[in-house]
Amino acid sequence: MVLLKSILFPALAVGGLALLFGLLLAVASRVFAVKTNERLEKIRACLPGSNCGGCGYAGCDALAAAIHQGNAPCNACAGVSDENVRIIADLLGTTASKTTPRRAFVQCAGTNENATKKYDYTGIDDCSAAVRLYGGAKECAYSCTGLGSCVKRCKNNALSIKNGVAFVDPSLCNGCGACISSCPKNLIVLLPRSSKYAVACSSCDKGAVTKSQCKAGCVGCRICEKCCPEGAIRVENGLAVIDQEKCTGCGLCPNKCPRSIIVPV
Repeated sequence: MVLLKSILFPALAVGGLALLFGLLLAVASRVFAVKTNERLEKIRACLPGSNCGGCGYAGCDALAAAIHQGNAPCNACAGVSDENVRIIADLLGTTASKTTPRRAFVQCAGTNENATKKYDYTGIDDCSAAVRLYGGAKECAYSCTGLGSCVKRCKNNALSIKNGVAFVDPSLCNGCGACISSCPKNLIVLLPRSSKYAVACSSCDKGAVTKSQCKAGCVGCRICEKCCPEGAIRVENGLAVIDQEKCTGCGLCPNKCPRSIIVPV
């Protein structure tokens, strides 16, 4: 009998306390429950969830809240499809302008073979750190450092380093633009996916200087400008620039370019 009391009573006491605490937790969960906003959750579900920061917000949750509050447009995220943009607009009772699909492009052809080097860099594996040391290892002040800060920033694995220069895989790039701010030399731009050609150079140095520093850099010879029937390409500050809205993709300029710096995209 003593053994029964020593086991049964404590077990009942513990069981009773567990039941009491369970009831208290159930009541607390109802009393202190945080009400969710169904519309906000639906907006969040339309976003890709990559939290890349390309929209300018800390992540997809922050962007969803900004869209819900009217502080950001329905199409603020470049990675959202037109269908999901329409769904978000319907949820908010508004209309959204059609977005232009874009992709990132690296304006540099200064590969290990093309670019002249000043020194061998063995410091921190970061582009901004390398640029602080005399502008980077390559002679051209506008060249890609090739250390991959943009690669680390991309949440879609669309960027890689090939032969010392960042390369964009258009099939993986959603045009979010998160990589742009990671490049200390501002070499990455967003182009419409309909673009046919782009200039893979950012150098604004004089032609003679560019020639001495890179085998592929634009020298501002204006041959492309003269041959374009649409007036879609011009030389500004010693660098060829393509007006993508005017370009028809006829292919004359890349064939005429003596430096082969105008490339298909």
